[in-house]
Amino acid sequence: MSYRAKLKLGLLSATIISGVVAAMPAMAQTAAAAAEAEGDMIVVTGTRRSTTLMETPINISAIGAAELASERLDDVRDLGAFTPGITVTDTGPRGAATIVMRGLSADDSGASGANYDNAIGTYLGEIPLYLDFKFIDIERVETLLGPQGTLYGLGTLAGAIRYIPNRPDPTRFSGEVHGRAYDVAHSKGVGYVGDATLNIPIIKDVLAFRTATGYYYDPGFIDYPFLVAQPGVSIAQPGGVDNPLGTQAQQDANFAGRKDLNFEKTFTTRNQLGISVPDFNAYLTYAYQKTRTAGRQATTAGVVGEGKYEAAGRYAEPSTRRSQLISLEMEAQLGDVAQAVWASAFTKTKNNTVGDVTDLLLDLDYDYELFPAFAGYTTGINTRKQFNQEIRLVSTHGGPFSWVVGGFYNSMKFRSDSVERLPGFAEFAASPTGSAIYGGFYDGLVRPDGAEYVSFTRSKTEEQAVFGELSFKPIPQWQITAGGRYFRYDTSITGGSDTPMTRSGRRRMPYPSLTIDPSRVRSGQAGDDGFVWKFNTSFNFTPDLMAYATYSKGYRIGGVNRVVPCIQPLPAGQNLCALPNELTFGPDKVKNLELGMRAQLFDRRLSTSISVFQIKWDGIQLASQTVNGAIGITANGGKAKSQGVDFTFNARITDQFTVRGNYSYLDAKLTEDVPGLLSTATGSADLFSGDRLPGSAKNSGAASAVYTMPMGDNDLRLSWTATYTGGILTRPGARGGGERLPSYVMHRASATYSTDVWEISLFANNIFDKYALTGVSNDLTRYGQVNDGIIYRGYAQSVAQPRTMGVEGRVKF
Repeated sequence: MSYRAKLKLGLLSATIISGVVAAMPAMAQTAAAAAEAEGDMIVVTGTRRSTTLMETPINISAIGAAELASERLDDVRDLGAFTPGITVTDTGPRGAATIVMRGLSADDSGASGANYDNAIGTYLGEIPLYLDFKFIDIERVETLLGPQGTLYGLGTLAGAIRYIPNRPDPTRFSGEVHGRAYDVAHSKGVGYVGDATLNIPIIKDVLAFRTATGYYYDPGFIDYPFLVAQPGVSIAQPGGVDNPLGTQAQQDANFAGRKDLNFEKTFTTRNQLGISVPDFNAYLTYAYQKTRTAGRQATTAGVVGEGKYEAAGRYAEPSTRRSQLISLEMEAQLGDVAQAVWASAFTKTKNNTVGDVTDLLLDLDYDYELFPAFAGYTTGINTRKQFNQEIRLVSTHGGPFSWVVGGFYNSMKFRSDSVERLPGFAEFAASPTGSAIYGGFYDGLVRPDGAEYVSFTRSKTEEQAVFGELSFKPIPQWQITAGGRYFRYDTSITGGSDTPMTRSGRRRMPYPSLTIDPSRVRSGQAGDDGFVWKFNTSFNFTPDLMAYATYSKGYRIGGVNRVVPCIQPLPAGQNLCALPNELTFGPDKVKNLELGMRAQLFDRRLSTSISVFQIKWDGIQLASQTVNGAIGITANGGKAKSQGVDFTFNARITDQFTVRGNYSYLDAKLTEDVPGLLSTATGSADLFSGDRLPGSAKNSGAASAVYTMPMGDNDLRLSWTATYTGGILTRPGARGGGERLPSYVMHRASATYSTDVWEISLFANNIFDKYALTGVSNDLTRYGQVNDGIIYRGYAQSVAQPRTMGVEGRVKF
């Protein structure tokens, strides 16, 4: 579809359905600095208009620029400990963090993160964001829990996160320069961050340009001591099962280890051109971010005798992730009736990765391990392109009725190309020794590039929706809201694969070709539509006391699994593909009930909120595997229920001393048996009603104290924060080799001296150097298993950043 056609469709979709900006009251506010302030009133924009928290009928928490800076929260990986109701798994820079809101995840935990999650809607200003940009020049981050599809273009199943950027200011020139240097325990290097923001008026009071650019270098702390020195020649396991690494001489002959391979090198920039005239604002944005690393932030748990911060990979696993965003946002006041918002964006993410697949091939049992120098890797390129458009009208006419109406269009194209390689295997398999081992199957094989498996997938998903809410206030203190959303999506996939080392594969793909024959290409498609709705009422007993009740439905669209479709009938030999019933999966839906109360007491020195909720989840999208090749896919299965309590408080004890905190209790579990879902080394495992869902902590919370000491015209701010993350299950019910990761407490502290122009800080994170496990790849049934004398090393544990201590400074002008 052309750009003009997409634009036209987006414009036409913005009609029908009325709504409101009033839904549910604000629940969780971390600190007074967490949003704009008008006098003593906290102001947020989660309802698509500026309202105080006591007026805001949406379940929202916010972290403002001051707290983002003082706690050094650089990206979404740092957000979970400071936001009630969500668990964020920090798996390092190789992938974006895995975010679980209110326990709505049935997937196994992972040690590499997730670069895309359509259960959660993420916005940069008014733009749906499919990237993981750094929190640079951000005014605040708002988190909305529960389905938000009647207010937002994205049809969120679990909730939404909004990054609110600082906008170009045409009234004055300004800027800020920030730097940080720090030491990481168990690392050989020194980390640093440098960024700058510049605001330049071009036409005073009308046109301005704002740029924010930064570079982040983290030295890493995970070593890969057993990398093969010469692929295809060096022996990855020179010793036997009892002494897999062999003698020191064998290690010196075969290994070329490297230190701190989970380093991060990120360049990020966001540039905005802003126009501001009476009743009209427009922002043209270009953002770019590039992140490079050379390994996972994970260990292999001592499976071959490696140390505490070591991984037993045979190959380094570099990754380069490039993200781009081009967007246009326009806001216009239509008389006294409504505000119109038009937001259109193109985003692109490209990931180039190398992964050690030796253990995957070992688990598939193709007897490759009979080659003495057996060790394989995959090179992959994944590209995701998205065009989306959202149009919205928000009433401004006043009176007892208010409404929101909007339309949304999204088109996502995904492509993946990968080549799996076994260096040296072709030469060995075609030799007399190899011919004797493999019964002549590889005789005549010529494949110097080691290409053992080649695949590609191409998929496209299009989604349209209209949404809105209508609110009525019978009296000023009481509001009633109803909202709805109609959605439709269509998705398709085409993919192919081949095995150039098999006899038939050699005919179809003779060396040096890597082109897949059309006879090995297959396609599939799926689509669906539906309707979800919301009802909410709230009552302000006083200006400082509000209670609310909300019942809402949410959904997540289905799609296609990005796995090569199987050839039917299945050819002999290796098949890594999806059967017809494994190609697609359907939408899943939730029903959310929430009751809550929010209060400000003691002349607003104490702000507190509490909410209780219950979510029923049906048609769960959960991780599964293909029958052929055990490739990860998404399937639908089972039902679940999540219920819990969120509590927050912010207490200004004196004008200098503030204490704040939050606590969440979450009970998320299956309510239906799911037979044979989990794959293990010995077969499959069943799930049962009552099994706890993985990926989120049952208990979590944070508490902090800040003391500000006046020093003449300046301030010295001392802060201490403790965060608690309860035990997390790696698989549903910890079945099928799953486990419960230990709970942990992290402490951080800082001392900051501030003037009106500059500030300097000393800080420490993870002060007591806690060794904390944050995720697991694969399961305990595979840990240490032996195949033809070769030990499986695919089990991995991601670990949190060790103690970090440093200094940073900031200058504003």
